Parts: sequence; C-alpha cells; structure tokens
Amino acid sequence: MTHPLVPPITDLAIPVAEQLGLEVVGIVFHTNQRPPVLRVDIRNPQQDTGLDDCERMSHALEAALDATDIIPDAYVLEVSSPGISRQLVTDREFISFKGFPVIVSTSPPHEGQQEWIGQLIRRDETKVYINQKGRVTEIPRSLITRVLLHEAE
Repeated sequence: MTHPLVPPITDLAIPVAEQLGLEVVGIVFHTNQRPPVLRVDIRNPQQDTGLDDCERMSHALEAALDATDIIPDAYVLEVSSPGISRQLVTDREFISFKGFPVIVSTSPPHEGQQEWIGQLIRRDETKVYINQKGRVTEIPRSLITRVLLHEAE
C-alpha cells in the first residue's frame, strides 16, 4: 500500500532529479519509524550512480520539500542508489535491461514454480518473456509480484 504522500512527493522529486541529470526509480515513505523515513532511490543514466549524485539530490529535494508543506512533521530523507540487485518496474527499465539475468517471482505459483530465473527478453501488456537455456518462458504479468535483476555467479 503506497502512502498517500508518495504521489505528490514523486511529482515534486522527478523534475528536481531531471534538473540534476538523474532519474527517480522509487520512493517509499516509512511511517512506522520515528521520525518517519522518506527513502528516494535515484540513478544516474549516464554513469554509475555515486555518493555525489545522492548528495546533490538530497540537498535539492530537501530544499524543494521544505518550500512546500507536503510533509508537515519531522522526517528523515534518505537518498540512495538501488544498485544492481534491484527491482525492474518501468517500461524503460525493462527495455534497458533486455538480455540481463532476472529473477521473476510469482504469486500464486505459475506452472508449479514461484521463482523463474532467466535472461530478460521483453515485457508486453500481459506477459514477461524470459529465456531459460534457449527456451522462451512466458509469465503472465497478473501473477508477477516482482522482477529483480539477478547477479549471476
């Protein structure tokens, strides 16, 4: 369940990130902590995302959030990079990581399995396609709980 403040924060964070040449890849507001933690995952599409990118985004987003009253009470802002073992969400990510090894998790199980490992082929409106040792496996999107990049051994 997405926190109701996440959509307006996202609307604010995306243009801030774009001005810095960055992309927002995820926002979560953890209200079960005191003070609550706003976690913003970013990536630099031009190079590996570094600490400098996180610092620049943190300062710029903090200033933008302070200028609005989206979050009325005290909170902690964490800006980080999701790294390689990360979840694929957007169409752009599915295109960018075509050919990469992924783990597709399903619930309920699909054809008796809950985890599928293979090379990402593509995603369309209804399915995710992966290559498993030369065989194409089609997994219905309605059953998929997440798709993660997989660091092959």
